[in-house]
Amino acid sequence: MVAEIVPPRASSQPDNASQLHSVTRRAALLGAAGIGSLALAGRAAQAQPAKPAEIKVGIATYLSGPASVFGVPGRQAAEMLFDELNEAGGIGGVKLRPIFVDEGPGVDHFVGEYRRLVQSENVNLIFAGISSADCLACAPLSDEMKRPTLLWDCGTQRVFEDGKYEYAFRPQANATPEVLSALLYLLRAKPDFRSIAVVNQDYAWGRDSWDIFRTGLQTLKPGVRVAAELFPRFGATDFSTEITRLLALRPDVVLSTTWGGDLDAFIRQSNDRRLFERSTFVLPLAESSLERVGKSLPAGHIIGARGDHWFLHPNPADPALLARFTENYRKRFNAYPIYSTHHMAQAVFAMKAAYEKALAAKGGGWPTDAELAAAFRGLEFPSLTGRIRIREDGQGLEDQLIGTTVNTDKYPFPVMTDMVVFPADTVTAPVGQKSLDWLKTLKPEMVQAMPQPVAFKP
Repeated sequence: MVAEIVPPRASSQPDNASQLHSVTRRAALLGAAGIGSLALAGRAAQAQPAKPAEIKVGIATYLSGPASVFGVPGRQAAEMLFDELNEAGGIGGVKLRPIFVDEGPGVDHFVGEYRRLVQSENVNLIFAGISSADCLACAPLSDEMKRPTLLWDCGTQRVFEDGKYEYAFRPQANATPEVLSALLYLLRAKPDFRSIAVVNQDYAWGRDSWDIFRTGLQTLKPGVRVAAELFPRFGATDFSTEITRLLALRPDVVLSTTWGGDLDAFIRQSNDRRLFERSTFVLPLAESSLERVGKSLPAGHIIGARGDHWFLHPNPADPALLARFTENYRKRFNAYPIYSTHHMAQAVFAMKAAYEKALAAKGGGWPTDAELAAAFRGLEFPSLTGRIRIREDGQGLEDQLIGTTVNTDKYPFPVMTDMVVFPADTVTAPVGQKSLDWLKTLKPEMVQAMPQPVAFKP
């Protein structure tokens, strides 16, 4: 998710460190044959490039499988925004062409596609990807192949906490602020809860996000009983076993950072068996499911948007920009934009801002790959709802929006009320600190210091 998916592993209890080793080892094996003359495929960093005929952008997203309900809207947003940029003359007078690849077949396929995009398509940039495992694999590839790469959606915090890269950047938040914000909201909204259960997809995102939530919970509210830790495989369609256990255990809170088609199924089946009446649900990624699940998600449950992404944002920095994007997307695709479309927009806006920064630094001369990559570090650019800054470590800072579901006659699906926007710097681990270590230093006063909620206004 956020979102970040690989096919299910043979073991039902994967270790995060071993998974990272497995991913990077596969990437290395796949790339071994190309390390010679093709390892630095494309343009030599020291050569002065001519203005290209077009800017080619490789974009990895889920176009097949249950994750496509999230990945296809990302592609749609890219198509719309690239069309708009080209109608306005492109970037520096150069039109853009997206080249889409499917993350669905898994990490090995993705690594091969990354190399093909650089070596055969000679793309100028790569947007990759939704899967955390894919991001863990492609970040070192970006440095090997000297190609600027934007991690446009994946959530794992480990990319920039465990490694340093010159060509990889993330123009959005990571898992830590996305999960911590939901925890802080829960602690303010339901301070007396005593037990919690988790139902997360069994892969990097599901495991990492639970580690973050659990560590923060143990720091800010020690003594809460963990009633169950349930990790169904990614792509599961039947949650009857998990729901039966939750009905028997009756935890005060059910956390799930599941997303995409899996989350849709879990919500519908939980509603069918009236689980929402027994426990308060915390669903940090549920904004992307609202329109699909409709009234299957009742009022009174906590949801997030993996950033401050929401077409009904209570206080966007540029209301006209958000309204125009929402209207254009609705007209073209007959759906409301979800957070994957916002993340794609942020990648496009960051790309445009970095090119403009690099062009200005050279007096209009076309930047090399290294110069373009350098322009992303410290870059500030608008999102659809606020502003983003990419830190010196490559990690983006963005605010986080959490709210409570409410039904309204205006929409055939629940919307958010009692919305809180958490400032990015208050919920993100500082540069050079590991998230789990930083979470252990938090103080309970942090809960009371959070911003006041804002009610939904029809």
